[in-house]
Amino acid sequence: MLRFEDAQKLISDEIERLEIPATPAGLYEPVRYILSNGGKRLRPTLAVLAANMFGDNVSGAIKPAIGIEIFHNFTLLHDDLMDNAGIRRGNPTVHVKWNPDVAILSGDAMSIMAHRFISYCDEKVMKRVLDIFNQTAIEVCEGQMMDMDFEGRDDVSEDEYIRMIELKTSVLIAASLEIGAITGGAGEKEAAALYDFGRNLGIAFQLQDDYLDTFGDTSTFGKKVGNDIITNKKTYLVITALKEASENDRQRLLDLYSGEQADADDKVREVLGIFNRCNIGKKTRAKTEDYFGKAYERLRAINVPGERKKVLDDFSRTLINRNY
Repeated sequence: MLRFEDAQKLISDEIERLEIPATPAGLYEPVRYILSNGGKRLRPTLAVLAANMFGDNVSGAIKPAIGIEIFHNFTLLHDDLMDNAGIRRGNPTVHVKWNPDVAILSGDAMSIMAHRFISYCDEKVMKRVLDIFNQTAIEVCEGQMMDMDFEGRDDVSEDEYIRMIELKTSVLIAASLEIGAITGGAGEKEAAALYDFGRNLGIAFQLQDDYLDTFGDTSTFGKKVGNDIITNKKTYLVITALKEASENDRQRLLDLYSGEQADADDKVREVLGIFNRCNIGKKTRAKTEDYFGKAYERLRAINVPGERKKVLDDFSRTLINRNY
């Protein structure tokens, strides 16, 4: 059985060996740049680990896993452009280092490359794998559109928000696990259970990020807390507070999220006060733990020996334990 770090290294080594064309340099240098910028390689690593649950030979999962990683980085490249973000993983984003036109075109090339790698799997499962990937790719776009639409709304519901993070974040994690399982020889029932495991885990992970951005410890979270508040991001925390706050607090929250507050520290302090009066931290943790629980249920339902589920089980517990 592979450890998480072993699967991660398999993916990193494979990415280092990728033969990306040299010309035209303006198209391919940004591709090479963003793929070499690191990251946790979480999604392709999960694909390999899913394959390993059903057999020791994971070679059939490697190319599709690389395709998933290329696609994920393509979405980051275009997200950075839409958000006008200047830094990604400590380095200038592609549209800053080059220009927006290059970012669009190089991203398009990465999307095509991703489909090519996804198709490098056994012909017996190719259609099934491509169908899952194509459905997931369009869902990621739907999630990004929902997130953009939310920026101009004050009436986003909890169900809408959960659906948005499911599409934008968790379906790609879920598809990575399902595709890995299929390439590893899993039956339809087991692969579907892994998809559900990943879907619930991804939702929990994003809710956890929402919580940590506001209530986390900067020294352990790895970035300054309060950024979601400063940037008026519609997270689970503010959506729940708008639903449950007193009328005065609700109106003040709407005013604070209108973008008219001049001092960022004062804004964070005042929003935190409203969140604390509504017990938002506890409610967010409870919702997160609910989705972690759903994920565990689906993992336990998979009919393989317990030792073959241990790596994914340990990984899940590592995620939830970073919360407190």
